[in-house]
Amino acid sequence: MTSSAAVIELDGLSVSLGGRPILSDLRTSLTGRAIGLLGPNGAGKTTLLRTLLGFYPASAGTARVLGHDLNGSSKAIRALIGYMPESDAHIAGLTAVRFVRLMGELSGLPADLALERAHDALFYVGLGEARYRRLGTFSTGMKQKVKLAQALVHGPPLLFLDEPTNGLDPPARKRMLELVCEIRDQGETQIVLSSHLLHDVELVCDEVMILKQGRVAERCDLERERLANRSFVELELLRPSEAFAAAAAELGCEMALIDGTRMKLVLPDAVGVRDLYLLADRHGVGFRRLDCKRDSLQDIFLRAMEAPSGGV
Repeated sequence: MTSSAAVIELDGLSVSLGGRPILSDLRTSLTGRAIGLLGPNGAGKTTLLRTLLGFYPASAGTARVLGHDLNGSSKAIRALIGYMPESDAHIAGLTAVRFVRLMGELSGLPADLALERAHDALFYVGLGEARYRRLGTFSTGMKQKVKLAQALVHGPPLLFLDEPTNGLDPPARKRMLELVCEIRDQGETQIVLSSHLLHDVELVCDEVMILKQGRVAERCDLERERLANRSFVELELLRPSEAFAAAAAELGCEMALIDGTRMKLVLPDAVGVRDLYLLADRHGVGFRRLDCKRDSLQDIFLRAMEAPSGGV
């Protein structure tokens, strides 16, 4: 990660809507340049973003965004954020450039500068040639790009992207994720990406918070996980062999024995699958099955979903 300064700090944040608890006692600090907000539909991701924007009041606790406390500083927080909502919020009769200019003016830009920035933002997202067309004629992919352009127009230091690939076909989804990664890599804007799609989060983000039923189920540093890059092996022997298991342990493998022939191993950096085959040959045993994989966000997510609710 590029900085240890907190982008978002959650301090016992709880939110209830219509008397129903949606978020419960969220406590964590997020510092990544690109933060993934991950969870199944209904986990509270959009509610959290809208609460941080000041649209919903906290029923308990508070939060800080770029050092500004949610209680009393929501206007200052909104000035620092570009927000790409999940749902469409277009004015169908306006051209793209007029709409993005309007969003720029609502964000505090003078009219002339807002128009200049609107042209720049639309060219940046790939809508330069379509900027004078009315939004009502746009495809879903084009509307998503307009939403990104209006979030960028005032040059915010922080972007909230809520399901930015929603409804896109594979080529449009790929291009949207490329744009988000490009924004991240320029280093001027930090990103919070909310999604239920693990691939999108894993591609873009270096830190992830997983929500489950309105609580923090897991928070992980993906950059650290990638550097660790541990190998996981599920192994089934043709026959039980205590000598093979002992030899694998001597190599430094973390091991969980399921029964006499099946085991799960975590390989240290210096040990590869080839070493396991050499051990098997040395001890005269064969493999019925060997599956090897790297730890991934999918594994982390599934562990979080399978764990009892109650937060971390």
